[in-house]
Amino acid sequence: MQGPVGRHSLVRESRLRGTARGAIIAGAVAGTAALPVIPAMAQSVSVPGVGNLDIPDTAPQPVKDALASPQVQGVLNQAPPEVKQAVANAVAAVSRPGAPLPAMPAMPAMPGANPLAAAPSAGERALAAAQTRVGTPYVWGGSNPGGFDCSGLVKWAYGQAGVQTPRTSFEQAHFGAPVPLAQLQPGDIVITRGGGHAALYAGNGRILQAPQTGQSVSYAPLNMHDIYTARRI
Repeated sequence: MQGPVGRHSLVRESRLRGTARGAIIAGAVAGTAALPVIPAMAQSVSVPGVGNLDIPDTAPQPVKDALASPQVQGVLNQAPPEVKQAVANAVAAVSRPGAPLPAMPAMPAMPGANPLAAAPSAGERALAAAQTRVGTPYVWGGSNPGGFDCSGLVKWAYGQAGVQTPRTSFEQAHFGAPVPLAQLQPGDIVITRGGGHAALYAGNGRILQAPQTGQSVSYAPLNMHDIYTARRI
């Protein structure tokens, strides 16, 4: 049977283990490696958004620096209340010996930071511009919203995307980089009729074009057998 002194020693050791585990969690939030467990006397370090954490006096200086580091404070200061509460719950939970770590929510992306969002390509911007001209009448030699011929529509659309293309379909057939037909993407320039006609690939097997006199800017099925070349800007 343990005497009073033995029981006191066990309680103290249990508390120190919980305190060290709390330091490990705080270090992980800061992006540091796992921190060693070192039983010792404790001192208090204030972590914004969480409160005071006790760490051993004899803990290595990197442990103390991690808990009081600008990284920890910066993350928690910018975190929403639910994340701060989750960190506080984690620290409280690991203070109970043998308790499993609670699930931590993912930190939301900082404002303006979205690494998965890619900017539209020049072709996509050109196609978007051309789509606003659906219904514009065909005008031979036209290259403005008053009227377009085939290559005039392509030139104007790419101009709205900040790209200056050649004027005629024969010149556009050599502009940019060639694209395998199986890899066509919206906004690619499609040259047909032996080089005499230009259009924009609109996706789903369609092109957007200024067809011919008496017609207007419109969509049409892409005839794969009539393609002279496809170009990507």
